[in-house]
Amino acid sequence: MSREFFRCVSFSEKHFTSSASVSLWAACCLRLPSATHFLQPVPSPHSNSSSLPRQLTTTPAQQPLSNTRANWMEAFYEDLRAADGSFKYFVGGEWRVSSSGKTVPVLNPSKSNQEAFRVQACTQDEVDEVFAVAATAQKAWAKTPLWKRAELLHKAAALLVENKDPIVEALVKEVAKGQKDSVTEVVRSGDLIKYTAEEGIRILNEGKLLAPDSFPGNDRNKMCLASKIPLGVVLCIPPFNYPVNLAVSKLAPALIAGNSVVMKPATQGCVAGTYMMQAFHAAGFPPGVVNMVTGRGSDIGDYLVTHPAVKCISFTGGDTGLSVSKKAGMVPLQMELGGKDACIVCEDADLALAAQHIVKGGFSYSGQRCTAVKVVMAHASIADALVDLVNEKVAKLSVGQPEDSADVTAVISASSADFIQGLVEDAQAKGAILCQEFKRNENLIWPVLVDKVIPTMRLAWEEPFGPVVPVIRVATDEEAIALCNQSKYGLQGCIFTTSLNKALLLSDALETGTVQINSAPARGPDHFPFQGIKDSGIGSQGITNSISLMCKTKTTVINLPQASFTMG
Repeated sequence: MSREFFRCVSFSEKHFTSSASVSLWAACCLRLPSATHFLQPVPSPHSNSSSLPRQLTTTPAQQPLSNTRANWMEAFYEDLRAADGSFKYFVGGEWRVSSSGKTVPVLNPSKSNQEAFRVQACTQDEVDEVFAVAATAQKAWAKTPLWKRAELLHKAAALLVENKDPIVEALVKEVAKGQKDSVTEVVRSGDLIKYTAEEGIRILNEGKLLAPDSFPGNDRNKMCLASKIPLGVVLCIPPFNYPVNLAVSKLAPALIAGNSVVMKPATQGCVAGTYMMQAFHAAGFPPGVVNMVTGRGSDIGDYLVTHPAVKCISFTGGDTGLSVSKKAGMVPLQMELGGKDACIVCEDADLALAAQHIVKGGFSYSGQRCTAVKVVMAHASIADALVDLVNEKVAKLSVGQPEDSADVTAVISASSADFIQGLVEDAQAKGAILCQEFKRNENLIWPVLVDKVIPTMRLAWEEPFGPVVPVIRVATDEEAIALCNQSKYGLQGCIFTTSLNKALLLSDALETGTVQINSAPARGPDHFPFQGIKDSGIGSQGITNSISLMCKTKTTVINLPQASFTMG
């Protein structure tokens, strides 16, 4: 279907000056229920009312809302599927089937790893074409006015949220994310895109004028103009666990800065990312500015990260990122990798608050979050009371299907479940106490608090990425800090204490990118800086930091024939 389907001819681009007008645009051009259900047609001052889209005068009673919405959704996404039902890849403004003739299965973790979808297995030649198209398109995109880039991002955000239903369904099926959390991820992603558009306008329109006479030995006979320019083609590699939010957190900053993007989603989470890409396409981004390849990392992964057209890599994932960083060469890297986020509970802590956040931080989305609580360091004097409080809350967690928004659902793969089980069995064999019986049904693992873990156990150091939280009992704050800092990771940590002085002292001592005080580790709000140290990452995320990373400074120096002073 032509992209003209997604355009609203009765509203010129100048009218998209607010999020409300963008929502109106999205509703009108997609003929979505919100246009007829909530809005009345308002004539443009530059056109008569007869030029408004006819669908704005349609009443909800003329057609059942659910059927109408389903039809519009189907029309919006109809180009994404090949004749065999597999999902296409995206290059140069077109959805295509790979010349390989092969596809890659996407499994449903909560349904015995049955096949849920199939995506294209792109070839290296197709990767070459994608990068060539992206590099060419970026030259023109860099000349696109900043307001226009922001406008298109606002449109993409509106389209993403308006058409979220298939994305939510894909998240439930391919990454076993709860229904409610899946909706939240898509809505949050729309907010992130809109915020990025506004932040880009604020920071990218500013440059610097430097005078030379502040440096010893120089007169005022030069002017240095410093500005921010895009890098080129940015390779974006989001993870399986937040395949929409952690995709747009890379795409939106790159695009507002004037870069083109090539996205390679994880296989699990790939379909949600494919649906998301359609929102950018339908928003009207020029062909080649936004692209997506799919396939096995073993076939095209190294080829992507070492490709000479890549000028920046933004990657979120596990230890694979260490390999990526070594192979990437001289390009800026934004790497958010694993973590062993520690929760230090001091003697003076509010134990009820700490228990609440340990359960929320350790078991939400089955512990499959980089910022999940991965280990609790509890003072021996309060450990028994804390463990009792945590166990009470663990007992109330629901375990089951993502469609039912269960608190704990299946982990992403059988191999992940095997790894988690291995960590628990190792700890139990070495004397740790399982506060709950270890239960597993295929990929579904019931939540377990593992008490009296000691440093000789694998669970003390390795990241389970599952619904398992170890408790290490410590005698002093210093012992807790020492154990935390021995980890190869340094993403986040948290400290529970009622003493502000203690909070600041321990935070300074903790070798992590972020420390939360009296709250579980978390990524966000999305404009907060987010970074890891040691093996947890390179560079800093957060909207402002991401925009800055995806630009470089260009200077023009004007040499004057003689010194010149203001008002001189």
